[in-house]
Amino acid sequence: MKQALSLIALFAAMPALANETRQLDAHEHGVGELNIAIEGTTVLMEFHAPGADIVGFEYSAKSDSDRAAVEAAEVRLSAPLELFVMPEAATCTVKSAQAELEGEGGHDDHADEGHAEHQEEPTHTEFHAQYMLTCVAPDALTEISFVYFEAFPNAQEVEVQIITASGAKVFEVSRDAPTLALEH
Repeated sequence: MKQALSLIALFAAMPALANETRQLDAHEHGVGELNIAIEGTTVLMEFHAPGADIVGFEYSAKSDSDRAAVEAAEVRLSAPLELFVMPEAATCTVKSAQAELEGEGGHDDHADEGHAEHQEEPTHTEFHAQYMLTCVAPDALTEISFVYFEAFPNAQEVEVQIITASGAKVFEVSRDAPTLALEH
């Protein structure tokens, strides 16, 4: 239990650390953010990416095809080990995963409220996902391959923060170099 509490505390500190390297409210197309906390065999991951990177648009889903694209993206983002591939030797499994589209400046329910003026205002949507993994052999976590770039062609870069017992590190992973080498 003590291990889980300290991992939760580390994970809670990530936004404060992220603020030093990237303004949290900043929204840059092509750039996602992945925060990872590793303690023992537990790996917590939090991922953010602009809606334009994932589904090709930033407005609230309006048409059936928009809603279908969002739903498909949420399903795809709910499979972290298919997007962020870890060495087989680490024997990682997903304990929990959830992904959703969040909007800035409005929600899809405005249409139901009769606020036509809100429907035309531009919004900035962002996908947010949270994952909890268990890795039987965490020392074998020597790299992460970002298949994410193949899944989402508009994505260009992911800013990665990793917190472990040995400290915090910041990396940038790009479409041109989609593998992150981890040092232990």
